[in-house]
Formats: sequence, C-alpha cells, structure tokens
Amino acid sequence: AAMAGFVRELERRAGPALRLEQRAAGGVGCVVWDAALVLAKFLETGACPLARRHVLELGAGTGAVGIMAATLGANVTVTDLEELQELLMVNIENNKHLVTGSIRAKVLKWGEDVTEFQPLPDYILMADCIYYEESLEPLLKTLKDLTGPDTCVLCCYEQRTMGKNPEIERKYFELLQRDFELEEIPLDRHNQEYRSEDIHIVSIHRKRT
Repeated sequence: AAMAGFVRELERRAGPALRLEQRAAGGVGCVVWDAALVLAKFLETGACPLARRHVLELGAGTGAVGIMAATLGANVTVTDLEELQELLMVNIENNKHLVTGSIRAKVLKWGEDVTEFQPLPDYILMADCIYYEESLEPLLKTLKDLTGPDTCVLCCYEQRTMGKNPEIERKYFELLQRDFELEEIPLDRHNQEYRSEDIHIVSIHRKRT
C-alpha cells in the first residue's frame, strides 16, 4: 500500500495534459508541489527558448518540470536520489508520447561528482529545493560545478514563513550571491493561472569573473 499513488494532471496549452503519479508515502519528493506547477507553466510561456537545449532538473521529485520541458522540445535529464528513480521512470513512461525532445532520469546526489553530466546544461531547473539547512552547501557546490558562463538556472520556490524556513531561505540566497547574479522574474510574466504572490521564480547566472 505504500506504493499507492494518485495521479495529478497538469494541463498543457497544446495537446493532452501531463499525467503525473504521486506517492502517498515517501517524503517530500513524491508529490507535485505548487512551485513545480508554477515553474512548469512558466516554461510553457516561451520566455526561455527550450527547443534542442540541454536541460537538467535538480531535485526533480515527480519530474513534472523536466517532463514539461521535454514536451517543449528540450533534451532533459531529470535528477534526484536513488529512491525517487522509480517514480521518475513511471512518469517519464506515462508521458513519453508527449515528449518532442528527449528525457532520461539519473541519480544525482548534491555535492558529489558531476562528470557524467557534461557538457554543461543550457538550463538548470529547480522547484522547491531549499528546505534543509544541511543541503545548502552541497546544492551550491553542484550548482557551481554544473553552470558555465551561459547556463541559466531557474529556481522556483514557495516562500514559507514557518519555523526555520525564512532563515534557511535567507542563508541560501546570501551564499548564492557570492558566485551568482540573481534576478527575480516579475509575477506578471508568470503563467496567468498558475501564479501566486508567495511563489517566486528567480533567474540565476554565474557572475562574470
């Protein structure tokens, strides 16, 4: 019963909806978070040309964002921990008839070697990846290892006011600004239906040395 899931449909502007399985048990990676929906629908606005681009999703969870990118013509690698690979595979399989680029799932543990993810991606996608203080340093190391001068990182997160969240968030952006330039994408450029005052999309680039 632990494997029991439920399907979340995500409409697309052109063609059938994505069907995303979620898991009732298994922690934060197993559900489609609002930030993932907001980022997926933002990609659909065409603000970032994805066709034939090399795209990597970090902390992909159900794979919603990466799969959406693959339906927009990108060549996508969705990454997460070993225990989420099965769910990623299921969702890739369920939506592969909608993919116009390519998509594959791979294990990537933040902070570890990224040699197999060369050449560097054009885009790195992250939705709701900031919630554990101990994962900030490994995540930043991975971001530095995977970004070239032309890589665009799109980070979408829901601002949470509970407990340590604001502090973790502040620390993350503080650390990030040592090596990266950040620019918030204004709300009026988000998808009109999939947007919220407390969900932010930040465009991140390596600082020019």
